[in-house]
Amino acid sequence: MSAVCRSLSRGVGTAVGAGAILFGFAGPASADEAPPNCTTADMTGVMSGVSAAMATYLFTHPDVNAFFTGLQGLPKTQARDETEVYLDANPTVRAELEAIRQPGRDFRDRCNLPQRAMILADAV
Repeated sequence: MSAVCRSLSRGVGTAVGAGAILFGFAGPASADEAPPNCTTADMTGVMSGVSAAMATYLFTHPDVNAFFTGLQGLPKTQARDETEVYLDANPTVRAELEAIRQPGRDFRDRCNLPQRAMILADAV
């Protein structure tokens, strides 16, 4: 085999191998792909907005901030129970917290992601 044929064979082999790797990793398009704008960056952007809104709310509602701060260190079940009692007694706070968290819930629903298990997730 001449040097030209060997070089051509290597080039074709490399191209075929690279294509197989590229298309093998890409996988077939499926009907259950995530909708557009459901990337980790999108989720992080939405959740950072929720976090900023929650921080603002807590700083401007010191009584609510004090309540949730007081839950730190409690067993999860006790914190969840106390949160439920507090939110039942303060329906306006519950509604305001639900409104703040709604963009995260909407994003997770739209992108078919599970709702994160949190103390507030059960109570709000």
